[in-house]
Amino acid sequence: MASSSSFCLLAALLALLSWQAIASDPNPLQDFCVADMHSPVRVNGFACLNPMDVNADHFFKAAMLDTPRKTNKVGSNVTLINVMQIPGLNTLGISIARIDYAPLGQNPPHTHPRATEILTVLEGTLYVGFVTSNPNNTLFTKELNKGDVFVFPEGLIHFQFNPNPHQPAVAIAALSSQNPGAITIANAVFGSKPPISDKVLAKAFQVEKGTIDWLQAQLWENNHY
Repeated sequence: MASSSSFCLLAALLALLSWQAIASDPNPLQDFCVADMHSPVRVNGFACLNPMDVNADHFFKAAMLDTPRKTNKVGSNVTLINVMQIPGLNTLGISIARIDYAPLGQNPPHTHPRATEILTVLEGTLYVGFVTSNPNNTLFTKELNKGDVFVFPEGLIHFQFNPNPHQPAVAIAALSSQNPGAITIANAVFGSKPPISDKVLAKAFQVEKGTIDWLQAQLWENNHY
């Protein structure tokens, strides 16, 4: 009987640990934990501000997400509202972004290491997709119109492209983390500081070293603001 009880206890403990391992953000243990940006304490996220010092402004930002944004040379602008802009998002596991697309603009292939994304098209048309992990690397794509919704699973490479040469597009994305992170593939591979060895990249992409040198010499502009 004791052995059976010990086994059940161990199984329950492992289940709890596994659940914590797959959670994107830790679940809150109180009503809120407004981020104390000035605390010297280093935790996974931010330390909590004293609840007695919290007010409504900690949960608010006049973000003007209804206002069009200027796009960069790849034709997009991502305006992310996360815990850095709204301290009240700390431990709540959510953030939001407005994405503007110029005609023929794109939000280039990228990944969010800590979040699933659900995207809603507000204006225009978008061609979107994501690629599954190795070994299959299956591409799932869809053309979205105003009011359509699409989901990008956590950690997978995905993109959005405005196929209209005359009209811009706008989307709103919700992400399942207070700080989802973004890794733009081209920027990370060819624009890292210091640069990745051109010998490594030439071998990886199976191209001439000169091609890699040319790519690394480009200005890899960020589209997250």
